[in-house]
Amino acid sequence: MARASAAYPSHPPTELVVHARSRVLELAYPDGARFRIPFELMRICSPSAEVQGHGPGQEVLQTGKREVEITGIAPVGHYAVQPRFSDGHDSGIFTWEYLYFLGAEQDALWREYAERLAAAGLDRDAPMPPKPGGACGHGH
Repeated sequence: MARASAAYPSHPPTELVVHARSRVLELAYPDGARFRIPFELMRICSPSAEVQGHGPGQEVLQTGKREVEITGIAPVGHYAVQPRFSDGHDSGIFTWEYLYFLGAEQDALWREYAERLAAAGLDRDAPMPPKPGGACGHGH
């Protein structure tokens, strides 16, 4: 998935509201930008190593996240929040800059996600495969 660049502001939002029923995170920024970011998009684009991998080409395609909820959200210093998702994922640290990026680029991110799903022969509601056992799980 695409990454945020320095083109997005890193100042904190003036509003941050978790809308549990509609499953969106609403943000307002000092520059007037307002975004409603679906929890599903946040989960599939989580900046965690579990989702992004440890380098280019190691991203893990996320599926089955349409109904995911945010069950908690904690501040990380003055620069980010760390949501806890209903599927147990809680290692993504979302900086203000990254959240702005997700809001501003969500149409392109959804298109890219659909393309990655199609290339993998999956749909967004496919269950995630079980995680391999062992330390690395490479069955060589």
